[in-house]
Amino acid sequence: MKPVVLIVDDEPAARFGMKRALEKEGYTILEADNLTGADQVVEDQIPNVVLLDVRLASESGLDYLPGLVSKDDPPVVIVVTAHGSERTAVQAIKLGAYDYLAKPFEVDELRILVKNAIETHSLRAENAQLRRKLAATGTFGQLIGSSPTMERVYSLIEKVAPTEVNVLLTGESGTGKEMVAREIHSRSRNASGPFVSVNCAAMPGELIESELFGHEKGAFTGATGRRIGKFEAANGGTLFLDEIGDMSLATQAKVLRAIEEKKFQRLGSNATLSTEARILSATNKPLENEVEAGSFREDLFYRLCVVRINLPPLRERKSDIPALAHSFCERFSLAYKGTQLRISKEALKILLEYDWPGNARQLRNCIERAVVLTDNEEITVDTLPEEVLAMRKAGGPAPESVEGITVSKSLDFRSAKKEFERQYVEYSLEQASGNVTRAAAALGMHRQSLQHKIKELGLSKRFVLDD
Repeated sequence: MKPVVLIVDDEPAARFGMKRALEKEGYTILEADNLTGADQVVEDQIPNVVLLDVRLASESGLDYLPGLVSKDDPPVVIVVTAHGSERTAVQAIKLGAYDYLAKPFEVDELRILVKNAIETHSLRAENAQLRRKLAATGTFGQLIGSSPTMERVYSLIEKVAPTEVNVLLTGESGTGKEMVAREIHSRSRNASGPFVSVNCAAMPGELIESELFGHEKGAFTGATGRRIGKFEAANGGTLFLDEIGDMSLATQAKVLRAIEEKKFQRLGSNATLSTEARILSATNKPLENEVEAGSFREDLFYRLCVVRINLPPLRERKSDIPALAHSFCERFSLAYKGTQLRISKEALKILLEYDWPGNARQLRNCIERAVVLTDNEEITVDTLPEEVLAMRKAGGPAPESVEGITVSKSLDFRSAKKEFERQYVEYSLEQASGNVTRAAAALGMHRQSLQHKIKELGLSKRFVLDD
């Protein structure tokens, strides 16, 4: 479907000139010579872009602008001003205009501005569609994703949540195991009770036992008072044992007894306490291998793993990256900027290409960083972390054959990576006859990023940066 552009101007000659210039770009052009006509067109046709003249006989385009940009599916508005009316243009942008065009203008300037506005409208529509989709499918709290692997996870959650069975959550770090545990809790019979989480890898043996079971005053050096443990605190709710694979064998034996008998003792006490906490646990280790190696109790493994839910790594569900990225962007941009930012198409393309070894947690941190660093209304390639850009360059599409690129095996990884980058960038610049803009396009980089990389790699003496 062709993009629709509405021209609102009371001068027939001005409308004719803009229409003629833009029709050649394949757009559908609509016209109005006053605000009443413009309002009718907007209601009937829903244009992508509106070229709105500020002065319309006895009417003011600025008076019409706030209502136009506040519609449910607003067009992108470019105000048209007289030469020297920068103050008016600034006022229009504050009222919600995308940009301004000062008369007289060059045809190419008009075309470029409208083209960018149409792309902005398309991106806004994509973001809105994603938000609607998330709202429509947001039946799993903060869990986001509609890939087949995540749909299977949702199905298992629905089945196990109403029961009392113990669930083992497996998957790489950052895949969202605690979020799944919280979702199971929120759908369980114990939802009104507490959700208590403990990281079994964060503390040594004696301290983890005190954390789990509590202690009495004087139970060990530093025990200056009674402490309530996690088993006791989670009574009537859910106890989430994170990184269970890092628990010592001695502690495993006590945990097994507490799970089997639903009873335990605080350290330094002979009194037996009861707990009705449901047990959910998680690990990023293959516990079967730990059992075989003798570092994890087999009986505890089977007690914990009545049902297993495996969380897929992000690289295996890349179709979920846009929804996750847009959700993180919305959350952090509203928190830090007080307004809704968007993600550029180029940046989203890079996010989709990256393998995310840190999974959704790394993506979350990446978007949070980008939101904080950007000075614009969108997250661009330049705001993404270097490791994301570096892996893209190293792992992205390469020429079928690149002669002469060799890296010594005696170099450490960091030095080898830099040497490969130097030779690869040099090769790309040579293929582009030294033209930085063309080389950047071939490498999938922004021109400014390539210029920075050329300086960093010491190639600036060979290649002119201001081509």
